[in-house]
Amino acid sequence: MISFSVNELNKYYGANHVLKGLSFEIFEGEKVGLLGKNGAGKSTLFKILAGIEGYESGNVAIPNGVKVGVLDQIPDYPEGYSVMDVLMTAFEKHLSLKQEMNKLEHEMAVHYDEKIMKRYGEIQASFEALGGYTIESEIAKICNGLQISLDMQKQEFKLLSGGEKTKINLGRILLKNTNVLLLDEPTNHLDISSTEWIEEFIKQYKGTVIIISHDRYFLDNVVTRIAEIVEGKVELYQGNYSYYVVEKENRYMQQLTQYQQEQKKIQQLELAARKMHEWANNADNPAMHKRAFAIEKRIERLENTDKPLKEKAITATFNQESFSGKEIAVFKEISKTYNENRILDNINMTLYKGDRIALLGRNGCGKTTLLRIVTGEEQPDTGAAKLGESIKYALLQQDIVFEKPEKTVLDTIRYEFEISDSAARNILAVYKFRGNDVFKKVESLSGGERTRLRLCLLMQNDVNMLILDEPTNHLDIASREWIEECVENFEGTILFVSHDRYFISRFADKIWELEDGKINIFNGTYEEYRESKEKAIKTNAEKLVVKEKPKVQMKQPIKAIELEIGQIESDYVRLQELLQKKEDLTDKLDVLYQNWMDC
Repeated sequence: MISFSVNELNKYYGANHVLKGLSFEIFEGEKVGLLGKNGAGKSTLFKILAGIEGYESGNVAIPNGVKVGVLDQIPDYPEGYSVMDVLMTAFEKHLSLKQEMNKLEHEMAVHYDEKIMKRYGEIQASFEALGGYTIESEIAKICNGLQISLDMQKQEFKLLSGGEKTKINLGRILLKNTNVLLLDEPTNHLDISSTEWIEEFIKQYKGTVIIISHDRYFLDNVVTRIAEIVEGKVELYQGNYSYYVVEKENRYMQQLTQYQQEQKKIQQLELAARKMHEWANNADNPAMHKRAFAIEKRIERLENTDKPLKEKAITATFNQESFSGKEIAVFKEISKTYNENRILDNINMTLYKGDRIALLGRNGCGKTTLLRIVTGEEQPDTGAAKLGESIKYALLQQDIVFEKPEKTVLDTIRYEFEISDSAARNILAVYKFRGNDVFKKVESLSGGERTRLRLCLLMQNDVNMLILDEPTNHLDIASREWIEECVENFEGTILFVSHDRYFISRFADKIWELEDGKINIFNGTYEEYRESKEKAIKTNAEKLVVKEKPKVQMKQPIKAIELEIGQIESDYVRLQELLQKKEDLTDKLDVLYQNWMDC
């Protein structure tokens, strides 16, 4: 069964033709990753599929009964709405039925009416069919998976951070009884454990899911198909993200080879036609002109493959400063408490030259605080962090702030390095700030543009240590790959916080896991760390099973088994008796209801 059928879809924003005759089908149960560079039209397509936005021509067919849930912008909620109030909006129909049930119950308590009784029964059946009696358990399941604590459930929604609001809104969407989920960057602001829970949820979800995401690890784990919007049209790939990367390169090479062969053939024919015209002119031979004209007509009839384009990559790298010491940073007895919550508890660690350390942990556990202590932006309650004397670090913060955001991109570079317009433009061009982009005010830049500008500033200096706090946040896949190339070529020490498992997997050779104020060290790659964690969980589970086995089984296994069989048989007989009693009571209750109505 088809969930969506899109045919020759055209969408304009003014003179900008965003979607150009886009056509594709998505089938029930598919998990599709929607890719495309920023501005390609991904979010626009989402809005069209959700019925939020119109289009100029074409057709979007959605079968009757298909309900679509959209994770896009955060809706406005009434003043004073708590997190639980927001989650409960997923059950508006259920709550409406419940209110009507309560009203009818009040009326029946005042006086009996057969019509009211019948209406109450109908509404109650609808309420039960919708899952009205499982609302609490469904909310508990989502809150547990997304780590929405009881305290957070009571908080006022408008007072939450942007990331927290996104997480709550995601929970609300998942609670809706939909056939199709449209998820725009669902893992943004989520820590790794929450992201893994979402992955498992999507895998188990029986409906259709279309996902816009720059999280390549996430796409690899959940999608079975990739749809990429390129120049207003869609290109389809039957596989996950890793398959898409290989297949896209294969298609590029095939198209490039086809284009080159066609151009070579055209050049040969053009040369032959030109020579024939020359011979015809020299020999005054009209017949030779006719043959040349025939060749030119043949050239016009040839199929012309478009030259495949590949976006030029950013090639800048960090300027590197040598460091002769061994110890990069020493953490000694560091503790930090916020609002009686001890997030760092007597930490003693050493960061050595050449380390590439991923600092992992749940949101709010103190990772960013530890980085701020390293750089001296924040002081610990006890202890100290000491950097090596010749350490020169570059810090890329999670929330990028510029000292003078009212300045243009060009002026920011000019005044920072005291250079000419042309020199500043040359630097900015390397970071894809070209043309009118250099005149944008910093305060109006997107998240990805802010990151690029900050890196442009950082990478002009000599450094021997990188401190990165969520370096790939807000970046599209091309920009993430560029940062990875920069980091790959960096020979110094790296300490980074990231929820981007693709990034972690590529660079970390040591894991620092921050949990309950302590740091657990794992010497190895992220994949080895994951395997170790899974093995530990399995071992603990097996120990628990062994511990809970009755001792009698160890001493008298046959007798114990016979006793257990007898007990189960006894319980089974008792269960049958209770079921029969329930049926008898139900029949009796039906008779009493009928007698009551006949009175």
